[in-house]
This record gives sequence, C-alpha cells and structure tokens, in this order.
Amino acid sequence: MTTINQYEKNYKLLEEILGDLTVLPENLKLKSGGFMDLNFDNLGGNRIALSHYYKQNGDMIADPDMEIKIFPELKAIEALTYQDTYRYDVVYPEPGKINISAKARLNQFLSQWLRNLKAQGFKHEMQEVLL
Repeated sequence: MTTINQYEKNYKLLEEILGDLTVLPENLKLKSGGFMDLNFDNLGGNRIALSHYYKQNGDMIADPDMEIKIFPELKAIEALTYQDTYRYDVVYPEPGKINISAKARLNQFLSQWLRNLKAQGFKHEMQEVLL
C-alpha cells in the first residue's frame, strides 16, 4: 500500500481546482459566489502565485498571497512563500538555506487553504481566462 504525502495531496487538490497542472495558463481569475476572487499567475519555471485581494483605502491588498512550485513529474507541489497583511514568510531565504519551520507551516496552510477553496466551489472549468 502506497501512502501519499502532503505535497502529493496538495497537488491533487490544486489539480481539482485548476485542472491539468502540466499546461498552465498565464493568468486566471476564478470566481465562486460570495467569496473573494481567486487569482492565479504563472510565474514561469513551474512556479505559480495564488492570491485573494481586498481593497483598503483605495489600495489592493493581497491576503493571502502564496508562491508555489509545481513538480509535475512527481505530482507534487511545495509552498515557497506566504504573504498576508501582517507578515511575509519564505522557505528558502537564500541559496543553500532552508527555513524548516516555515516549510512545515506554509505547506500545512496551503493544504487547508486548498481544501477550503475546493469546498467553496472554486474550479477552473467554469471560469474566465484573463488575457
């Protein structure tokens, strides 16, 4: 019996929301009634950004905003950064360095966020693609 790890579970969840993760569009804005839009940006190099935005004093504020690395050959994803109104966390602060506690915390948050997004009805098939 094979056990899948958190990175593989998160890949499956993201795939259920965005579709095929081996063919990524440049940008998407996914909508689901009553919830903040989910923004997707292809950063290149199998890196993407997912975010929600709200407006405060005329400024658009990302909360949260995560950078995620996709490993299509492994069917796994890894959280690289997290940003919200109050903090910024990074897993790899500089080449050769890793913040182990941030790695665990960010990937756990990503898992919960993806489960919430799925439960809230976010799904690419019925969404508008931005140019």
